[in-house]
Amino acid sequence: MAPNSRKNRRAAVGLATTLALVGSGLAATAVVAGISLATATPAAALQNSLARTPQMGFNNWNSTHCRPDFNEAMVKGMADLFVSQGLKKAGYTYINLDDCWALPRRDGNGDLVADPERFPSGIRALADYVHSKGLKFGIYSSAGTRTCDRNGFPGGLGYEQQDANLWASWGVDYLKYDNCNSQGVDARTRYQAMGDALRATGRPILYSICDWGRSTPWAWARDVGNSWRTTGDISDNWQSMISIAHRNQALAAHAGPHAWNDPDMLEVGNGGMTDTEYRTHFSLWAQMAAPLLIGTDLRTATPATYEILKNTDVIAVDQDPLGRQGTVVSDSGGLVVMSKPLADGSRSITLTNETDTPRTISTTAAAAGIGGARSYTVKDLWSKQVTTSRGAVSATVPSHGTAMFRVTPASPTALPTGVFDLGDLAWTDADNGSGPVERDHSNGRRAPGDGRPLTVNGVVFRKGLGVRANSSISYHLGGTCRSLTVDVGVDDEVAQGRVRFRIYRDRTLVADSGVRTAAQPALRLTADMTSGRKLRIVATSPRGGKRTGHGDWGNPRLACGAGPASGTHALSDLPWTSASNGWGPVERDRSNGETKTGDGAALTVDGTVYPKGLGVNAPSTVTYYLGGTCTGLTTDVGIDDEVGDKGSAVFRVHADGRTIADSGLRTGRDGPVRLTAPLDGAYELTLQVTDGGDGTFHDHADWGDPRLTCT
Repeated sequence: MAPNSRKNRRAAVGLATTLALVGSGLAATAVVAGISLATATPAAALQNSLARTPQMGFNNWNSTHCRPDFNEAMVKGMADLFVSQGLKKAGYTYINLDDCWALPRRDGNGDLVADPERFPSGIRALADYVHSKGLKFGIYSSAGTRTCDRNGFPGGLGYEQQDANLWASWGVDYLKYDNCNSQGVDARTRYQAMGDALRATGRPILYSICDWGRSTPWAWARDVGNSWRTTGDISDNWQSMISIAHRNQALAAHAGPHAWNDPDMLEVGNGGMTDTEYRTHFSLWAQMAAPLLIGTDLRTATPATYEILKNTDVIAVDQDPLGRQGTVVSDSGGLVVMSKPLADGSRSITLTNETDTPRTISTTAAAAGIGGARSYTVKDLWSKQVTTSRGAVSATVPSHGTAMFRVTPASPTALPTGVFDLGDLAWTDADNGSGPVERDHSNGRRAPGDGRPLTVNGVVFRKGLGVRANSSISYHLGGTCRSLTVDVGVDDEVAQGRVRFRIYRDRTLVADSGVRTAAQPALRLTADMTSGRKLRIVATSPRGGKRTGHGDWGNPRLACGAGPASGTHALSDLPWTSASNGWGPVERDRSNGETKTGDGAALTVDGTVYPKGLGVNAPSTVTYYLGGTCTGLTTDVGIDDEVGDKGSAVFRVHADGRTIADSGLRTGRDGPVRLTAPLDGAYELTLQVTDGGDGTFHDHADWGDPRLTCT
């Protein structure tokens, strides 16, 4: 919830078309004879294992706001209906309070006090009631001195540990933390303080950060909370919902298990849209791996509303354990196609008609990323009809409607061109010594998601796989891949442990770590996967060591496909594999106009005009696949003249996660500076622009005439 009036805000998001996630935290080290010690900078990471998939539940705000009908009876009624109407069975878990639950002032001890008229039994009793139904209970506060409602209830700024302790004593399982009345304190500082306080309670409390995307939380909040709002508040109308979807679609690269982009709560059933539009709303939120928080009063919900909210096929897409947010495949004339990889190797495909008349929308399995199979099973997730296709996916879609399909190849398909993290791919089979193989978390003990961030000898790996010996995981490659690079070691969650890591291309052993112990740092393995049809990674322990054989595959990066043709290329003429931008889309051969594609001007730095290049706004990353065949990049960089002498930024060029060129601080008063970056053998090139320290509002940054040389 944002302050009283829900006016539109300039959205701090940009266009992202993602086939391969932008790498982060890769160890910066040379590889000698295929093996080396990995040295990565230790990183902060969220130390809870909640929200392995996006959270599901109920929040009262969209249906009640601060009216008197928000009360104890209403909240208990929602818990009762979760059980009786099958919502709990469908996966909805949290019953959450929003603003106005407290009295306007703290008590003499500084504690928050529940409004006795709304909640005569108190919050602890209400939480106990919710728990008695097998559900979880959530509460609301703001990272400021007062909350967002015009009545201004007490916020958490300066009371973080006291409030967290109180909520833990009440049995709270979820906190939505808003962004009003911040007193000018930096957002990350405020949200980090509450995150630290929640962890200090010892109670697992899911942490939902709600700063409306103002501080670009996708760039930092995954280390602090479990989800973060990416936009301003949603309203119950088509234009609000679809514009929020557009802004959130741009941020797919930043979402994953335990850490989700949040485009706000569901309006399904509140009456401002048609059921067709509500089906689009629900489909897109599931396709974007967004939290699904019901925002309607279920006591008066129609059968059509329940039908939408309980569509288990659509929910399964949102809750898919692979944890990938869907990405836009095509967007033309109001016809939008999205594709979302799923853990079984299939894809969820949505065809959305944003126009005012029925339209036929078509795509293919190849465009969705799973081309190459002889046939596909296509299930319509709304009509439930199942058909067979040779790869075509098409539907006549009503105005403001969405057709949603689960497309499953009859046989595994080859990986497309790009660099992939193994944790973001569907495996063909996985056996683990104890409990499930974990994505981006250590193996923990037994239950899914019960581990912690992958950590070897004090070094945290943001991406990877956590296993328990003896473990074997297989992937279908299809002969398109070239190289696998991974850092391996024993996770710090065990004081002692011995694990041996092996990599097989088909039946050939191509890398072997030898036995690694808990006392050793991570070891870099590089394996040649050229022409391999199958990848198998194996972790074993010496006899008697299975209990402590917690092995980590840290940042496992698989490079597939050929890079650009030989010669010199203008980078703006090549397709990127992913792009994210602070404001508006990344522009080709134009400056960053902030709002829509093509609204910028000619790239101009201190009077020098560049016919070719990229126009961005910090923070920005643009990533290209090189395939190991390019030798160098040259580019001029600087702040575009359209912002005058304002703005400041730092330009960096990364090759396979290593920084190979750095501009230093550039301001609107500086002329362009030339960067030269050696790329010998690199598989992935990333252009990064970060804020110079004065905010990102004027950080219109230009990559002028970037030229890539390949052999």
